Amino acid sequence: MISNLLLIDIETVPQTASFSELNPCWQQLWREKNQNKLAENLTDEEGWKMRGGILAEFGKIICISTGYFYKDEKDHQCFKIKSVFGDNEVEVLKQFCDLSNKFYKHHRDFIYGGHNIKEFDIPYICRRMLINNLPLPEYLWLHERKPWEIKMFDTLHWWRFGDIKNYTSLHLLANALNIPTSKTDIDGSMVQTVYYQENNLPKIVDYCQRDIEVVANIILRFKNLPLLKKEHIIITA
Repeated sequence: MISNLLLIDIETVPQTASFSELNPCWQQLWREKNQNKLAENLTDEEGWKMRGGILAEFGKIICISTGYFYKDEKDHQCFKIKSVFGDNEVEVLKQFCDLSNKFYKHHRDFIYGGHNIKEFDIPYICRRMLINNLPLPEYLWLHERKPWEIKMFDTLHWWRFGDIKNYTSLHLLANALNIPTSKTDIDGSMVQTVYYQENNLPKIVDYCQRDIEVVANIILRFKNLPLLKKEHIIITA
């Protein structure tokens, strides 16, 4: 059943545009966190650009796109997308919880879906909510649950088929399954530049929404169902 899935994708950036903007305490914390993760020849600024946005302690969420499947009056498979975004991360997280709560009221057994959400999107959201002193909804109270008790439709894990060593990007998986990709004028490595240098958040939101559409089609392929038609994808404000 796919009607109980709430698909999500997040876009994140470092807390500051450059490493030099961090205070000395946080600069040292960054070095300690990343001392074994970065090549020795990289400067702090280069490392910050590479990893500052993917670590919840040092980054922030600027966009969360959500989507869900439904059937229209003619029984067409449709998909509705809504994004919350902005420079104020607290407001972004609050609006995301509002969206999740509304979906939860209609689907008490709902589960999140996405690509690599078990290891990135959901933990990142939970950590940023705690950092921002926001209460975790019951369905995000995951830290005391056993791994097999956490139910999510993660296309990365489905594609692994038990192979825990295998990481496959969304872009690669989409191409392998002959699904139109979201990687056109922007990819994940460019989000920080588009945000801080181009000041173009709408471009990032559009990219995030295209990712959600790709994930939706991958799920349909897993379920052996027809891919979405463009006229059946609705983006709401």
